[in-house]
Amino acid sequence: MSKIKTAFTDKRAFIPFITCGDPDLDTTAEAARAAAENGADIIIFGIPFSDPTAEGPVVQNASLRALAGGVTTDKIFDFVKELRSNVKIPFVFMTYANVVFSYGIERFMTECQKAEVDGIIIHDVPYEEKREFSDTAKEYGIDVISIIAPAPAARIAMIAKEAEGFIYLISGNSNDSNIGIVSDPTDMISVIRENTDVPCVMNTDSDKTDDIPSVSDGVIAGTAVISLIEAHGKDAVSYVGEYVKSAKASL
Repeated sequence: MSKIKTAFTDKRAFIPFITCGDPDLDTTAEAARAAAENGADIIIFGIPFSDPTAEGPVVQNASLRALAGGVTTDKIFDFVKELRSNVKIPFVFMTYANVVFSYGIERFMTECQKAEVDGIIIHDVPYEEKREFSDTAKEYGIDVISIIAPAPAARIAMIAKEAEGFIYLISGNSNDSNIGIVSDPTDMISVIRENTDVPCVMNTDSDKTDDIPSVSDGVIAGTAVISLIEAHGKDAVSYVGEYVKSAKASL
C-alpha cells in the first residue's frame, strides 16, 4: 500500500503540481524540495507529453518547454530516484496513456516502484479501461488515482467504490443538474463519501485556495506553481516555497 493516505491524516492536504523539466530537471528538483520544506503534503510531477489536451494553456506550455529542453521519461525516473534521498512525502505522477504504453506498462510500474512513486494519474484513461494499468500497478504498490468529473450519481458511485490513493474531483456547471448530472462539488463529494473513505481533492486555477469548498480533503495547485516557474525560470525556487507556505497556511 502506498503512503498517500498518510498525507490526509487529521488535515486537508496541499498538493503542488510541477512539470518535470521546466525549465530543467535541476530546477524541478529544487522546487520540489522547497515545496516539501514549506508544507506540501504530496507532490504531483507531470511527465510531459507532446499533446497535453487535458491541460490548460499554462501547463500545456510547460510540457512543451520541457520537451524542447530534452526531458525524457528515463531522465525523470533518474531525477526522482535522486530526489528521494532527502524528500520523503508521497509522489504522484500525472501523464497520458501513450507515455506509459510507449515505455511499457510493466517496465513503467517497475521504475515507479524503484523511484518510490506512490501513485499515478493518467488523464485519458476512462474507468472502463483502467484495469489495463491498475492490475499491473497494484503488483508494484502503485495507486492509480481516479478522476471523477460531473456524471450521474450511479457512475460517480461506481468509480468511487474502486478508488485508491485519492480522488481527483472535477466540478462542473450547476445547470448540469437539470439533465441528471451531479456537478456541484459538495453534492459530488456527498455521493463519493457514501461509497468510499478515499479522500477527495480538487484543483485550483488561482493563486489562492479559497475557491475550493471546505468539504474537500485537499487542494491541487498547478497553474499557480507553473506560472511562478514560467515567470522566474531557474530563480523560481524561493517563490515556489513562499507560495506553498502561504497556501498551506490558508488551509
